[in-house]
Amino acid sequence: MCGIAGELRFDKRPSDLSAVERITHHLESRGPDACGFHSSGPLGLGHRRLKIMDLDDASGQPMIDSELGLSMVFNGAIYNYPEIRAELEAKGYRFFSGGDTEVLLKAYHAWGEAMLPKLNGMFAFAIWERDTHQLFIARDRLGVKPLYFSLTDRRLRFASALPALLQGGDIDTSINPIALNHYMSFHAVVPAPYTLINGIEKLPPATWMRVDASGKAVQKRWWTLDYGPRPEEEGFGFEDWKTRVLDTMREAVAIRQRAAVDVGVLLSGGVDSSLLVGLLREAGAADNLLTFSIGFEDAGGERGDEFQYSDLIAKHYGTRHHQLRIGEHEILEQLPAAFRAMSEPMVSHDCIAFYLLSREVSKHCKVVQSGQGADELFAGYHWYPQVDGSSDPVAAYLAAFRDRDFAEYAKTVQPKWVSEDYSGDFVRAHFAQPGASAAVDKALRIDSTVMLVDDPVKRVDNMTMAWGLEARTPFLDYRVAELSARIPGQFKLPDGGKHVLKEAARRVIPAEVIDRPKGYFPVPGLKHLQGATLGWVRELLTDPSQDRGLFDRGMIENLMSNPDGQLTPLRGSKLWQLAALNLWLNEHGL
Repeated sequence: MCGIAGELRFDKRPSDLSAVERITHHLESRGPDACGFHSSGPLGLGHRRLKIMDLDDASGQPMIDSELGLSMVFNGAIYNYPEIRAELEAKGYRFFSGGDTEVLLKAYHAWGEAMLPKLNGMFAFAIWERDTHQLFIARDRLGVKPLYFSLTDRRLRFASALPALLQGGDIDTSINPIALNHYMSFHAVVPAPYTLINGIEKLPPATWMRVDASGKAVQKRWWTLDYGPRPEEEGFGFEDWKTRVLDTMREAVAIRQRAAVDVGVLLSGGVDSSLLVGLLREAGAADNLLTFSIGFEDAGGERGDEFQYSDLIAKHYGTRHHQLRIGEHEILEQLPAAFRAMSEPMVSHDCIAFYLLSREVSKHCKVVQSGQGADELFAGYHWYPQVDGSSDPVAAYLAAFRDRDFAEYAKTVQPKWVSEDYSGDFVRAHFAQPGASAAVDKALRIDSTVMLVDDPVKRVDNMTMAWGLEARTPFLDYRVAELSARIPGQFKLPDGGKHVLKEAARRVIPAEVIDRPKGYFPVPGLKHLQGATLGWVRELLTDPSQDRGLFDRGMIENLMSNPDGQLTPLRGSKLWQLAALNLWLNEHGL
C-alpha cells in the first residue's frame, strides 16, 4: 500500500521532476515509511512507501529492472504473489527481493497485459517500457485502489489522489457539469472517468491504459462481472450455494492475512465484519487479534453507536477490542481534515467515522480487514426487492436510489449547470448493457461495479490511507464477487437481503448478530443537523465568500428553513450534500 505518481512528456522535453516531487510529497500519508524518485528522459516517477508485504529496502520503489528494461511504481497488495512467483521461477526468472512488487514487474515482462487476470489483489500501477517508450497503467477489478490522471497534448500525469495532482499545477480546475449532476444525484458518486474537476479523470476499475511517447492513448476493460450461474451450476439449490459462499469467504479472509505485520479488523458489529472476525479465528488468527469499533452521540432520536453488537463479538472471540467514542465537538474539529483526505467530496456520514477510527487503529497496527461490499454483492439494501418486482426496473431504481430527480436538480443548481438528465441516462444505459438479464441483477451490477467503487470503497481507502493504514476487503476478492453474481436472486433477497450470506454465517458467528436489525456506522449529528453543526453548515452555504455560482439561493433558503426534514430517499441530508461540496472545494483551494 503506497502512493504513486508520475509524468510522461510528449513534447520532446524531459519530465518536470519538480512537479512530480510536489505531487509525490502530497501523498506522504499514504506511504510514510519511505520515498523514492526515478527520471529517464520524458518519464518521471515518484513513490511513497508503506511497508507491508516486505519490510526490506530491496522492495523499495520506483523499482527498476535494467535487465528487463522495465521501471514501475505500484500501489496495493497482490495476495497470491507467492504462487505467481513460483510460476515465474519455473520459467527461469530470478528475484532480488521478497515482496509482491518485483513479482508484479516480472509478471508483466512474462505475460504483458495477460498477467492481469492472474492477479488476486488490489492494485494500481504504472510500468515504463524502456525499449518501446510506452507507459502501461492498470487498475484492479473492483477499483479498490485509485488512479487519477491528467492528460493534455503535452503530457500525462498520474497519482493515487486527485488533490496530489493539483500540486503539480497546469490543471483545468473548473467544475465538470456532468460530474456535478452525478454528485447531486448519487450521494456524491461520480462514475469514472469523470471527476468534479474538468482537468482530471480517473481510470475506470478493471481497465488498463497504454500511452506512447507521442501521446497516443489506448484504454481497454480487462474484466467484467457477468450474472447468472454457469452451466454446471444450473441445478444448484440453496445448500449448494451456501456452502460455496462460506468456502470462498474462508479463502478470501485467509489470503488477506499475508503480511509482514499484524492484521486487525474494523468491527461494526454487523454480520459482515463479525463474519470476518469469526473466519479469522477459525483460520487460526492469534489470540491477540485486534478489533476496533466507533460510536457517536445520539441525535434526532437515533442511536449513535452499535457497541452492544461489536462488544458481543469481541467477547465471544476474546479479541483485544478498542472502543472509540466521539462527541459532536470533535466531529466539527476533524471534518475539515477528513475532507482534506478525500480525493473527491463524499457526503456519507461514514467518512468521519472511518477517518477517526483509522486514526485510532493506526496507533496499534498497519493493516485491517473491513467488511465493505457485502450489501452490494449479496443484495443487502432495501431497493433490490423493489427493483425485482417492478415492471419498470430503471424507474424503480431511480426512485429508491437517486437523491433528487432531474426536475429537482434543475431547481437546486443555478441555470448554467442544467443541461441533460445525465444521472438518469447513466442508469438507463447501464441497465441496458448485456451480461445481466434479471432486473435485480442489473441493479446489483451497477451498485457493485460503480456505486460501491466510488462510495464505500473510495471512502475506506481515503480515510485509512490518511493515517498510513492499509485496509483489506475480503468481500471484494474477485472470486467472491464472481460467485455472488452467479447466485440467483431468489437466494439473496429473502430475510431482508443477504439471505444466503447470513445463513452461511450461522455456521460461524452467534445468531444474535445475524438476526439483529440492519445497521451502519451512524453519525446522527450529520443527518439531523442541529446546534453548532447547523450553524457551521449555514456559514458554508450563505457566506458570500462561499458562493461559487453552483447552487440556487432560493433552494438553499428552503433547505435551511427545515434542515431536519429535507432528506433524500436514502435518508441523507440534502443540505449537508451542498455544504460538503463547498467544504471540499475550500479545503483544496478550489
